[in-house]
Amino acid sequence: MSKTSEKEPKTLLEFAEEKPNLKFFFTGGKGGVGKTIVAAGIAHYYASKGEKILLASLNPVHSLSSMFGQELWGGGIKKVEGVENLYAIEVDIKETVQQYKDQLAERLRWFLKWADIPVKADDFTAIASTNPAFEESAMFDVMLDLMLKEIENYDKIVFDCAAVANAVRLLGLGKIYDLWLSRMIASREEAMSLRVKLSFRKEKVKEEIKKDPMMADLLEMRTKMHEAKKYLNNPEATAFFFVTIPLALPIAVVKRFITMVRGFDIPIGGVFVNMVIPEDVVKGKVTEYMENKYKEQQNYLGTIKKDLWPLVRGEVPLFQTEIVGIDMIAKVADAVANWKPHS
Repeated sequence: MSKTSEKEPKTLLEFAEEKPNLKFFFTGGKGGVGKTIVAAGIAHYYASKGEKILLASLNPVHSLSSMFGQELWGGGIKKVEGVENLYAIEVDIKETVQQYKDQLAERLRWFLKWADIPVKADDFTAIASTNPAFEESAMFDVMLDLMLKEIENYDKIVFDCAAVANAVRLLGLGKIYDLWLSRMIASREEAMSLRVKLSFRKEKVKEEIKKDPMMADLLEMRTKMHEAKKYLNNPEATAFFFVTIPLALPIAVVKRFITMVRGFDIPIGGVFVNMVIPEDVVKGKVTEYMENKYKEQQNYLGTIKKDLWPLVRGEVPLFQTEIVGIDMIAKVADAVANWKPHS
């Protein structure tokens, strides 16, 4: 047995109790492993204990409405019926994307007019907005707004992220944005300084520069980023939880992305294992298929224990029915909260 597996893991509750200021929970993993299920279970558990909880879906393909059996779509925060203290939002970035386009067009028109370049800003805007990172940046911006605006309104905020690669890029934008903003601000300052030196009407140019909308945007974004980083990269306030199932590929994805997450300074909270076949299911008369699946899972659970055991925070069993509705989510919450490490 490796040194890794010799350490006893902390349960979710033990992990959280050691971090009384833990505010933001993120769940991520390979597609189809049950990220939303675990996020909903965590949110339901803390809400049932009297804490005011916000469950936010950052996944472009939302599933909270389907899981809870009620309409949660619409971009705004809605009360989850049937669970005291629980609120949810399926984030809609359409308005943010349009704001980005409008702002970009306005800034480009200002820049092109100042530079005396006879090109329509709409052409540049169309090109820029087709960049795949455009919508990712919009989602990041909405996520930051939720964190900063709602931090005082909720005891905890649980974010259900997209597939792990997208989630890592999304959260990693914090580190990338910081570097980009520093360089952009320095570049803008240099350009404005050069403009003053080359101008014959220096005082007028200085006054124009004070109103420079591009610099104002950059400084505003930097202020927001610095405020958000107090939480986003703070292991006492934020934790990213991976979700996997007992199969080779999802486990490999988690092992690979743990290193990447650490490279972006994102605090790792641990790993949840979903769809675990309970031992009592295979006691007695079962089909050969179920018996083989159980044995297969036991082998992969051995891999998890060897390679990830100290990071495991809980297991969610494979239920007999689909996890839809408040009653089933309550069962997930119970599993998430009451799991104990097994030998």
